[in-house]
Amino acid sequence: MVFLVIIIACLLLQMVFPWWVIVIVAFATCGIIGKTGKISFWQPFIAIFLLWIGMALFKSIPNHHLLATRVAEMLSVKFWPIVLFVTGLVGALVAGICGYCGYQFRKAIISLKTKPQKV
Repeated sequence: MVFLVIIIACLLLQMVFPWWVIVIVAFATCGIIGKTGKISFWQPFIAIFLLWIGMALFKSIPNHHLLATRVAEMLSVKFWPIVLFVTGLVGALVAGICGYCGYQFRKAIISLKTKPQKV
């Protein structure tokens, strides 16, 4: 469930907003429906990794990976898929960490509400 919400929301929102909208989506989604810490890290991680690699390939295949190859050369990498993998990994780490933070934020708020009040 977390995976689908994140991948669909980020796909639609990244057409209008900057790349960092994944931070807001992962934090909010895992803060609301994240079941465990593992799910709250790995589901956004995998969703954004696949989304960003898919979108990069979608834009790179029609031009025969010309820009990806030039960026790889600029970074002293010989193979353009390495640039693609690193791009996906960066976005995935950002989303995973934000998802886990959203889950921990919800746990902290719940624990504050359930603590007995001192008078």
